Amino acid sequence: METPTNPTPSNDRRRIRDTAGQDQVLTQAPARNLRTRIAVASGGVVVLALAGWVASGWLGGAHSFDGSRIRIAEVTRGDLVRDINADGRVIASNSPTLYAIAPGIVHLSIVAGDKVTKGQELAVIDSPELRSKLVQEESTLASLEAEASRAVLDAQITRANAQRARDQAEIDRTAAMRDLERYQRAYAGGAVAQNDLARAQDMLKKADIGLAAAQRDAQLQGAGAGLDARNKQLQAQRQRAVVEEAQRQVDALTLRAPFDGQVGQVQVPQGTSVTANGPVLSVVDLSRFEVEIKVPESFARDLGIGMPAQIGTNDVQYAGEISAVSPEVVNGEVTARVRFAQGKQPPGLRQNQRLSVRIVMDTRNNVLMVERGPFVEQDGGRFAYVVDGSSAVRRPIRIGATSLSAVEILSGLKAGDRIVVSGTDQFDNADRVRISGN
Repeated sequence: METPTNPTPSNDRRRIRDTAGQDQVLTQAPARNLRTRIAVASGGVVVLALAGWVASGWLGGAHSFDGSRIRIAEVTRGDLVRDINADGRVIASNSPTLYAIAPGIVHLSIVAGDKVTKGQELAVIDSPELRSKLVQEESTLASLEAEASRAVLDAQITRANAQRARDQAEIDRTAAMRDLERYQRAYAGGAVAQNDLARAQDMLKKADIGLAAAQRDAQLQGAGAGLDARNKQLQAQRQRAVVEEAQRQVDALTLRAPFDGQVGQVQVPQGTSVTANGPVLSVVDLSRFEVEIKVPESFARDLGIGMPAQIGTNDVQYAGEISAVSPEVVNGEVTARVRFAQGKQPPGLRQNQRLSVRIVMDTRNNVLMVERGPFVEQDGGRFAYVVDGSSAVRRPIRIGATSLSAVEILSGLKAGDRIVVSGTDQFDNADRVRISGN
């Protein structure tokens, strides 16, 4: 009979206990798993949304630029007035500078600011050398005029002698003809021999030859005497022109006012010497003023002489017209002059006074236009960045007339489009850019 085996305490101590007795069965496990899956799905949606937002940002533009650093304008339809508004300064249209014709000492009769009348003596230049030259040339002229008079007298004497010789030849021929007639009657009556008649005929021929020679000699001597006299007269006439020029130079030593006006700047002090062709003083015509303005180079080709303008002073507008346009460009600008139309200028104008000038070159009605900006100069105005939401897309356009504030759009844009007019230089010609903060 087997006795039941009872576990000994030592065997119980050798057994390894597990957690089976501590585990408990949860009856709500399916609901907990559902919430977990919902949370995971929600997180996935958020991640996808963030990824989509980032992707849309990358698709919206290769680069992102701050909207505060650019300027955006809207394309509108209206009238485009091409005009130029500029500030000009008043200048005298006629303000010549008087120069010294020869070196000498200056003696002024006026001071700067004096009002003068036409022909008034302003200054005298003392030039002994020029005055001495005039006296010498006048003496030479007197000598040549005397020689010319003597040549005329000699020509008259020569012609008189030639005329006397011709007259004597005519007398000799007449005498020879009479002798021949007498010998012919005597020969017919038998009173003289035939040889005497032949001798009389020879004398007549000789007289004819002498008369012809005397006539030719008279013509030649008269022509020669005339040439000598004319040559002397031409020499005297040439010297007379030299004297007139010397006299003009001496007269030019006295500087006179060319018109009614005011003495401007005096460049030579009283009693000092001046060099030849050196400036002495200037005279300003107070009755004729013009306005000098600076025009951007881009508008210079549209300016023309006689183009109408408006000159503003003290809220009053005066009609004007362009009188001159400089042929050269200096620092990107062209100098132009505007004169008052029909000589109607405001009273009390002074040189260097500031006036406003407006020149209307053209008016185009009902055209697409947009605010002018640096985008016109960039790429020659052939492209523009059109704003679409938070992006700007580079689009080809064609521009027309431009003014200081607007530019005409011929193609590529429509009314209501918004384009970047300033700041496109930083886009580096990208096809699409993102604008942040816009």
